[in-house]
Amino acid sequence: MVYDLHIFVCTNQRSDTKKLSCGESHGLALVAEFKKQLKDNNVNMKVRANRSGCLGICDFGPTVAIYPDGIFYVGVKISDVEEIVSSHLSRGEVVQRLLYTHPDA
Repeated sequence: MVYDLHIFVCTNQRSDTKKLSCGESHGLALVAEFKKQLKDNNVNMKVRANRSGCLGICDFGPTVAIYPDGIFYVGVKISDVEEIVSSHLSRGEVVQRLLYTHPDA
């Protein structure tokens, strides 16, 4: 099946390091919540929520990437998932407060 959108949720976990890792907070719980919200909100497109490895910006907290949009959300909490689904996925409105912007931008 071909999907319109992919949601990649960092579930990376590092051992024996002091560097922060997104997945250690609640990566798997985020994936589960995205799947639940997609089902509950009857999103009108083919969307897949996947676990991913490191997305490279762990210093900003749990990270979610939406493709093909190329949007990265950071510091994502379980309570943010419904807003991402209803705003971004259903209405095409980026959730600005969670949006990662490159420091050089």
